[in-house]
Amino acid sequence: MEDKFEKKSRVFKALGDSNRLKIIDLLSSGEKCACEILKFFDISQSTLSHHMKILSECGLVKCRKEGTWNHYSLNLNNANKSILFFMEIITCLD
Repeated sequence: MEDKFEKKSRVFKALGDSNRLKIIDLLSSGEKCACEILKFFDISQSTLSHHMKILSECGLVKCRKEGTWNHYSLNLNNANKSILFFMEIITCLD
């Protein structure tokens, strides 16, 4: 079973890429389809799909299919849990 440090490390690894950070920033204003996200980048559809897969698998982004379109939004619950986890490990509560 994956421990909490392994699980959270996937989140922080996902955030270690500037394109993925930009995607998170874009999604902070609401749900967007892949075609809308792609307009902000000079990358291929397959590269965007790779980034979205990483963000989805670590739990930061939710994907909703509508026909042939994928719509992405932030998973605020998981994002907040990751922030709290980071705060816990950097804060000394002696």
